[in-house]
Amino acid sequence: MDSSPNQPTDVCEPVSACANGLEVYGEHGLLASSVDLGWSGLSAELRTHAGGVLAWKSTQPETEVCVAIRASNLPITRVGGGVVERAIARQGTVWLCPPEEHLVDLRALENMRSPKPQVLHMYLPARYFSSEGLGISLGHSAPGSLRYQHSFQDPLVAEIAFAIVSEMRSQTAGGRLLTETLAISLAARLMQRHSGLPTDKDFVRLSNRGLDRRRLTRVKEFIAANLERELTIAQLAEVASLSQFHFARAFKAAVGQSPHQYVSAYRLDHAKELLTRWDQSLLDIAVALNFSSQANFTRAFRKSTGMTPGQYRRRFNRL
Repeated sequence: MDSSPNQPTDVCEPVSACANGLEVYGEHGLLASSVDLGWSGLSAELRTHAGGVLAWKSTQPETEVCVAIRASNLPITRVGGGVVERAIARQGTVWLCPPEEHLVDLRALENMRSPKPQVLHMYLPARYFSSEGLGISLGHSAPGSLRYQHSFQDPLVAEIAFAIVSEMRSQTAGGRLLTETLAISLAARLMQRHSGLPTDKDFVRLSNRGLDRRRLTRVKEFIAANLERELTIAQLAEVASLSQFHFARAFKAAVGQSPHQYVSAYRLDHAKELLTRWDQSLLDIAVALNFSSQANFTRAFRKSTGMTPGQYRRRFNRL
């Protein structure tokens, strides 16, 4: 494998729309979306669901995971996949729909005294369940082994959902890396806890192994050489010769930061260097650092430094 720091080997086109969500739910109730954020693979929508009946027939190739972000006392009845369930949308409640053809009927009762539930809908493509993603061979039917089941509580799945909502609302310097890492972690969690497949002992063992110095050096050099280009977990994992799931865990064990945190900090330090020059506008710097807008760059920079990019540039100029 050619792991030259200057040659990214995996380039994924960003998801342009949450097609399934728009087809099923339409525009009504849409609060936030991953559309236009430049994410690859995982797509997500935060929605509020009013009372009434929602029925659809889906043949989506993605696994859909829904998590209640804002609790509600509204009872929701779900019929589909051989499951009939009436549940309260408590915060962190998870609903799982495998990638198969199914007819689902959701019924939420109107109650003016109760807030409408806010639900994050996440769509995971099959590639996250591959050997390249998880490091174990599960076969093409792996997503199909997931059970269409009653609502359940899973603290890790809920934590992943809250992190995705936070990134949708306030973009960071390594948002794409963050969402890819979260997607891989979500796929691994679903296969470990909510599938009909036995847990692979090697999977568990490798999950706790750190990144050795040689691999870590290669990855850091690759990041430094490609900081102003789009970086993906797939690229970094290939440089390290590991699956994406094992790479993300091993990198954090070795560095003390997730790949997203490391790249975000590195990019913001680079932003400070670029701001000391006057040959680039704030918009050009935001684009160079892979932010979707100057406003998102400003928010991330201010959160990290306590100053806007413009304030930092003027302050440096006075020194």
